[in-house]
Formats: sequence, structure tokens, C-alpha cells
Amino acid sequence: MLILVANLGSTSFKYKLYDLVPGDHETVLAEGAADRLGLGQSNWSIKTDNASNKGVVDLADHAVAIDFHFKELINLGVIDSIDAVDAIGFKAVHGGPISGAVKVDQNVIDTMQDFADVAPAHNPPYIAAMKAFAKQLPSIPQVAAFETAFHQSIPMSRQVYGIPYEWTEKLGIRRYGFHGASHRFIATRVPEIDSNISKVINCHLGGSCSICAIQDGKSMANSFGMTAQSGTFHASRVGDFDAFALLKLLTPESGLDLQTIWNKLGKESGLLGISGVSSDMREVEEAAKAGNAKAKLAVDAFVESCRHYVGSYLAVLNGADALVFTGGIGQNGKAIRKAICANLDFAGIKLDDAKNESANGNCETAIHAADSTTQIWVVPTNEELIVARQTFDVLNEA
Repeated sequence: MLILVANLGSTSFKYKLYDLVPGDHETVLAEGAADRLGLGQSNWSIKTDNASNKGVVDLADHAVAIDFHFKELINLGVIDSIDAVDAIGFKAVHGGPISGAVKVDQNVIDTMQDFADVAPAHNPPYIAAMKAFAKQLPSIPQVAAFETAFHQSIPMSRQVYGIPYEWTEKLGIRRYGFHGASHRFIATRVPEIDSNISKVINCHLGGSCSICAIQDGKSMANSFGMTAQSGTFHASRVGDFDAFALLKLLTPESGLDLQTIWNKLGKESGLLGISGVSSDMREVEEAAKAGNAKAKLAVDAFVESCRHYVGSYLAVLNGADALVFTGGIGQNGKAIRKAICANLDFAGIKLDDAKNESANGNCETAIHAADSTTQIWVVPTNEELIVARQTFDVLNEA
């Protein structure tokens, strides 16, 4: 089955095209990307095992980008025609009450629209792409694999907020958890590395960050709350934030309107907000090394927010068999990994500094010391593969 897995931003389009039959073969035939959609001079690229191509072209929107990339896939001989694709899979973010992977229909789109206000960076571009694919490829089924699905196993006592329960029932205000595809991949992959591992704390650290407690392949807790703006520090999102502090921002004395507050918390907070330098951890770390006090504070606060959840999840799981780092920062941030693991020897977590320094972020690497009772791993995530598998399963249900 040929499955195109789409990963979308408001002005970007990334994808992988899989030839997939679970248990038999899971081959990436091509992967591509385009940015600056609607902004002019879009950078695009396509890569296969045998060829690659890239360039700059004006792509007005997701629909134009989709059509452009399909033509390039045909030109490269990856597919003979658009009809060769059997399904489209989306790594969808927030579907509220919809859990799991489901075929996209009007109800799914309407529900995603209902939750667009709490997933403003994610739901609108996915809705736009779903409509574009449906218009251009009406005969090809679409599947939305919601990131919240993996976290349905979290006990309700860890999902509810201390608010009037009618708000939870009527408005759906609770902790949903996100990054489900990434955490599901780690939950599947790590026991394959070592079958004795059943309790895992996974740190998905990148532009968006979350930490997950996993036991026997199931999510027991996740640092995200109702939205993907919550939890640990992020590159430019606020993370955990006191609700009553928000009320302070809404007073006339703040001089801020609602849209400004929305943008500041969602796009100008986190590493960027504190450092004033960048949302890129590498640039913030360089500024900190150069003596920028706010940049150092941003790095330190990021580490502390991660350690807060690691410590909490050690309690949830009664210890851990493995502490895993994935995502851009998790796989490549040697100093961040070292800082997070510092002084955790009481929990049997001991980092091997030499292994940590030499670890290749693109490879599965053990970085724990010989006397560490908890294994520490760097494991590249593969969210697209999880979505491809889920898409296959949905379309092949009896």
C-alpha cells in the first residue's frame, strides 16, 4: 500500500511516501518539503534513494504545493500517476473527543475546527490540506491519526484539572497529551532494543517539547495539558503558566489586547521569550556561553522544567527502566541531556559523559554509565512511520 504521510504547518508542507505492509515491508520511497507557502519564493525539495531535486518557486498555498510535489514525484519516476497513491495519512494534533486514527469525513473536520482555537498553529493548516487533498484526489481516502490517541490510557485522575467538573464535561477542558506518534514509536521501539525495559520516561525535546511516562507500552502521564502550548518549556510557546497570571494580563493596566496576548504566549515565549535571542536552542546556548545572562536563564529554566517532569514521572512509574531522549534537542543537545541527568543518581540514573559527548543523534545510542540501574538512550523518533501504520490499519479493518 502506498501511503503519503503529511506533516503540515501554517506555511509549510512536509511528507514521506511509504510502500508499507506492516510485518512485511515499510519502505520510504520519497520524502519532500516546501516552506514559505503563500509568501513567495518557496523552497522545495524531494529526495529518493536514487535521486534528489530542489529549487525555489512560488507556491500560493497547500493545494498548489501538493499538486507541485505530485508532479515532481511523477517526473522522478517514483509513481506513475497520482492514482498510484492509496491513502493520505495526517499526523493530526487536536480532535477533542475524537481519539485514535479515523477516516477523515466532515464530522472530523468540523470537530477539528471546533478545537482550532486551542490548536491555532496546527488545526487550521491540517483542515486546509484535508480539503485540498479531497478536492484534488477525491477517490483517495484520508486518515487522521490524532496525537492525543496514545494518551487515552492515562488515568482520569491525571487528566482532570481542579476546575468545576461541568467545564470538563461540557467544554472538554482536561489534559489531553500530545506528541502521541513520537511517544508511541518510543514505546514500541525501546522494548525491541531490550525486552527487559517496561517503564520508560521519554523526553521528546525539539521546537515543541513533551515528556511522557510509559509503562508496558502505554502512556501513564504526559506533560502537555489541554493544548500544545502547555507543559515543559518550548522554543517559542509558553509551557505551564498560572491561569490567574493570564487574568492579570487581561486587565486594562497591562495595555495588551487579547490577540497580542495570544501571539506572545504562543509565538514569543519559551526560549525566545526569556532569552530575547532566538527560539533555536543552539543559538541560545551560544549566547549563554558568550555571557548573555537572559540566554543562560532560558537554558537553565528549560532544563528545570524538564527535570520537574522527569522527577514527577519517576514517582508515577515507581522508578524507570529507561530514560530516553528524542527530538531535535533530545537527539543532539549533549549539554542539555547532561544537565537533565545531573544529580539523578538517587534514582539510579547515571550518565556516561564520554558516551554522551560522542553520541550521534541520528543513531540509537546507549549513554548510561556501567553502574546506572536505569538505562539512558538517544533514540531517533519516527512519527511518520507510526502514522503510516495507523493509516494502514484503519483502511484494512475488517
